[in-house]
Amino acid sequence: MAKDRKFFGLDIPFIDLLQAQDGPPERGRATAAVEVRRELHNSWGYAHGGVVTTLLDVTMGQAARSSLPQGTGVVTVDLSVSFISAGRGRLTVEARVLRRGDSIVFCEGEVRDEAGELVAKAMASFKVKRKVSHGETAG
Repeated sequence: MAKDRKFFGLDIPFIDLLQAQDGPPERGRATAAVEVRRELHNSWGYAHGGVVTTLLDVTMGQAARSSLPQGTGVVTVDLSVSFISAGRGRLTVEARVLRRGDSIVFCEGEVRDEAGELVAKAMASFKVKRKVSHGETAG
């Protein structure tokens, strides 16, 4: 990923380390992908669970943000991931909003490998954060 390119319009240095790529913008949905190289392996030679979890978190977070007014952000309240199978090669995450309230957005996400095999499934909730005039955020 080029250093000057932002992930979902955000500067997220950890995502730069993963070299993840974001998909095209869509309201209430988001996609992302990563090529699982050796540096991202666990001791078994598969995608580390932290990589899979991170991609789910940021992609579901983007789905949540995309359903809100411009300039509104979110922070993760809770995240539950079920690992279904080992991930190798290119992993793709698809996330969508299940329900949006005034203060909480509920999302789900799936990670699949190149063959379309389900690697992980997640559910998360995100707290809506609105910017206030002096540069801080209010929840």
